Amino acid sequence: MAPEFGNPIHQLPLIPAGVLNKHCVHEPLDPRFRSAARLLQALWREDRDLAIGSYIGEDGKRRKLGSRISEAAGKGGGNFLTPEIAHTARREAAYREIGALIYAERLATNLLSSMPLAFNLLAPWGHALERASGYLIELLPAFTGAARRLLFEHSPGRGNPKFTGDYTAFDALIRYSDGQGRNGFVAFEIKYSESMREPMPELKPRYDELSNTSGLFTDPAAAALRTNPLQQLWREHLLAQSMIDHGLYDEGYLVVIAPALNYHVQDATEIYQTYLCEPADNKVGFVNLTLEDVIAVLRLSDAAHADALYHRYCDFWLVDGALELNAPTFGLARPRTRQRRKPANAG
Repeated sequence: MAPEFGNPIHQLPLIPAGVLNKHCVHEPLDPRFRSAARLLQALWREDRDLAIGSYIGEDGKRRKLGSRISEAAGKGGGNFLTPEIAHTARREAAYREIGALIYAERLATNLLSSMPLAFNLLAPWGHALERASGYLIELLPAFTGAARRLLFEHSPGRGNPKFTGDYTAFDALIRYSDGQGRNGFVAFEIKYSESMREPMPELKPRYDELSNTSGLFTDPAAAALRTNPLQQLWREHLLAQSMIDHGLYDEGYLVVIAPALNYHVQDATEIYQTYLCEPADNKVGFVNLTLEDVIAVLRLSDAAHADALYHRYCDFWLVDGALELNAPTFGLARPRTRQRRKPANAG
């Protein structure tokens, strides 16, 4: 069935615990979007008969979790949309950059993770660079380049003091060149169920130096840039700008891609943009794209890939369907039936 691009869901529901428990995805600390996304991944897994996975809770006990697949299913590439994407993910994990953090178990078995999403979304681009160039022309303002190479979990130099001096990296990066001989990059930060409140790294003095010299911010010393939900965007933007300032590239973009209904990410990117200076030459442009808009562009030339992505990550009508199947129990207690008292003279 083709994705319902013209009929999106504009508000996710609060899902009753009974529905979540039925699919082994009741995690009480999940915010609304993550709860719905976790259920969607469980429904996708069930539809494909992928064996359920598990995790060890804080109490040390192992529990089944519907948004994970078993280790055996993970080894078989079950977390990826096609065998070709699974092959790319395995190769990239094996040949990762020195110091790159790719968690094999999460990549293979965690359906909710943004790491496999990055591969499911972008891996086909690396095998069709001309097509990837067309996507970028549609998605990015003023982009006129030709894609040359796709890299995953990329940093120009982890720990290198020329850059951010830490292990900040991009989920993926496309190198490109244009007709004037300029070299550029499109760095991607892919989000799915993240709340932008994940644990913060130690803030380094190097960040302040780069923030002051980058020319990216109206207030380089703003405290809000240094804490959640903005600090990761700030660090990655600094890393991207340092790549231009040290002559690796002539221009570049930092692109965030997340579902439209992940209000945590959408709110954070909107706030972050209020701290940015007007776009200028030799400064890294910041672009926020919804996952749905990216999928719509892919659909113009690769409908099968777009449909698979939408159904896996964005088709929240499936969540609505799970609610409808359980509609009679929406938080309502079953009425008690009163037993009639027998008359005293009854036999």
